Amino acid sequence: MTTPDIAARRALGACAALMVGALTLTACGGDANAKSDDSNGGKDSAKTSSAQIAISAKDGSTSASINATGVKVSGGKLTEVKMTVAGSGQAVPGTISADGAAWKPKEQLERGTKYQISATAKDGDGRTSAANSIFTTVTTANSFIGTYTPDNGTTVGVGMPVSFNFDKVITDKKAVQSHITVTSSSGQQVVGHWFGAQRLDFRPQEYWKAGSKVTMKIDLDGVKGANGAYGVQKKTVTFTVGRSQVSTVDVNTQTMTVVRDGRTVKSIPISSGSAEHTTYNGQMVISEKFVQTRMNGSTVGYGGEYDISDVPHAMRLTTSGTFVHGNYWYNQGNPPFGRQGTSHGCVGLQDVRGAQGSTTAKWFYDNSLIGDLVVVKNSPDKTVSPDNGLNGWNMSWSEWQAGSAA
Repeated sequence: MTTPDIAARRALGACAALMVGALTLTACGGDANAKSDDSNGGKDSAKTSSAQIAISAKDGSTSASINATGVKVSGGKLTEVKMTVAGSGQAVPGTISADGAAWKPKEQLERGTKYQISATAKDGDGRTSAANSIFTTVTTANSFIGTYTPDNGTTVGVGMPVSFNFDKVITDKKAVQSHITVTSSSGQQVVGHWFGAQRLDFRPQEYWKAGSKVTMKIDLDGVKGANGAYGVQKKTVTFTVGRSQVSTVDVNTQTMTVVRDGRTVKSIPISSGSAEHTTYNGQMVISEKFVQTRMNGSTVGYGGEYDISDVPHAMRLTTSGTFVHGNYWYNQGNPPFGRQGTSHGCVGLQDVRGAQGSTTAKWFYDNSLIGDLVVVKNSPDKTVSPDNGLNGWNMSWSEWQAGSAA
């Protein structure tokens, strides 16, 4: 028989053995973690990277910006960003900023296109994080753009307005206009005016000051212009106003007087519109220039009255088809050039076929800028409509301001 004393000692021994076993297991577990920490840079290696990547276009989104889409990181630096057109795998070039904090595409993205972005970054301890997004940019149907003139970096005449033509009907004119600002180094006040629901022009009260710099800031990205239609443009455009040149056509005398910076530099004989096809009165801005162009009467409502394939030195004054251009076909049986109006409403200048030689038409063409003014007076016709071309100068300042939505 086992005595009570012996039984007690055995029980204590068993308990001690269990306790030692438990301590041994705990010690083994602790030793494993420590070794892992030592071999992998300490206990901090178990933490996630502090580099937090943010892709502006959320995964699965269907109306991402074509301008603002990009990648940013906080708490670390980007190490690699790959952007491709989903499906085709075509690479989209982009650059990581010098500080490694951001990446953006080099070019504006396409509307209604599916893209994929994969980005990786590291924090200060070398720990890596990654992010991915597959998204689609805003579609053409759900966005609008404004085609504008003049273009960035150009030099224009003092009459050149800033003109936007939108590809959608704009119902929230105030929102759109308030996100386009036009300023001049001259300090002139610049006001916008709506012609209908798709055209917005800007001009000062008087012609631009010669030599001034005009800056147009377009901040329409994401701006709601109509139900289901958002802007996609974000850019700054700067152009220069050149010397002042205003050329006045007097229909009574069939002459054009060219005044540059307040000084008359040339008087040119012209042929204005005939009695049947008179020339508009008013202030007209040169909006396009062509060394040679075709003029077909059927495109402006004159049927088959004329079709000239090589009209020289042509400069557009109205959308409806008024030009100042060279005329080599003037009927020699008529009085000398500059004595009679024979055109279908254009202002003709003496010229030769092929746009060659030292003619008055070539001189005027070479000495004119887009944005210069041609002012017609004493014609039996009406004054040109302000929206027929870039001709808002034919509107009083109070009328102009009344057409502003901002």
